[in-house]
Amino acid sequence: MGRVTVVGSYVTDVMIRTPHLPAPGETVLGGPFQIGPGGKGGNQATAAARSGSNVMFVTKIGTDIFGQEAVQHFKREGLDIRFMQRSEKEATGTALISVDDAGENSIVIAPGACGAMSGADVERAEEAIERADLLVLQLEIHFEAIGAAIQKAARCGVPILLNPAPYTAFPMEWLQHVTYVTPNETEARGLTGITVEDEASAQRAADILHEKGASVVMITMGKKGVFLSQGTGKGRKVEGFSVEAVDTTGAGDAFNGGFAHAITSGMNIEEAVQFGQAAAALSVTKAGTAVSMPSSKEIKAFLKTVF
Repeated sequence: MGRVTVVGSYVTDVMIRTPHLPAPGETVLGGPFQIGPGGKGGNQATAAARSGSNVMFVTKIGTDIFGQEAVQHFKREGLDIRFMQRSEKEATGTALISVDDAGENSIVIAPGACGAMSGADVERAEEAIERADLLVLQLEIHFEAIGAAIQKAARCGVPILLNPAPYTAFPMEWLQHVTYVTPNETEARGLTGITVEDEASAQRAADILHEKGASVVMITMGKKGVFLSQGTGKGRKVEGFSVEAVDTTGAGDAFNGGFAHAITSGMNIEEAVQFGQAAAALSVTKAGTAVSMPSSKEIKAFLKTVF
């Protein structure tokens, strides 16, 4: 069983179903409404734990009711949160999510406490990184904390998976220490300037990321699959799975968490990509984010039906 450490965000998801996503200035009568655990870090930690990994989650939450509910969620999922920080000043992060009848979503995030994570917070959690078989990172926390985590993992020889989401410009020298980088098509365009439309353009984007230092590039393309490149000019598309989508929110997180579990459990990289894609496919068949992450049993059963 792999040991995965996730340093990242936790936010409470406040979600409303809507017939269609509102245009600027438009009010839409929607429903139902639900509140649940989320944030890219929390989602990926939950996905890896449900897939079967031992997961240490390093994050920062508030002392409010959403923070209390977060702790209960972490305990239910079996996450090791001994290095989690509590903020007396900042509220627990919150995401406002609208999901339309086609399963597409619109999200606004107030990072709150996790957005205030510092390098010192990460230093207090250095044991969690030292003991990991893989460090998983995203871009929803303060760059100071991300940079500190990357430097610590690099010094310890711990492989890093960086999910550059939500995309914002970051120090590209980070990629010199990254083993796996997992942008979607939009994030790949932000990173490279290449619009990913097919395998040829995906390879051009991947080649730029290899030149920046990333060892393995995985461009996630939803149900179309994942473009996997392990070196300049050495990529191919791994086909995805077609399912009936209810809510696509968190699909990328399901992929990253599932992949993290699979690669640290001894699967080869293509098997790990397929495992991650199965986790993502199953996640979109349910509403919600962290709560939609599938179990190892569900993923393995699904894979048996498609291979």
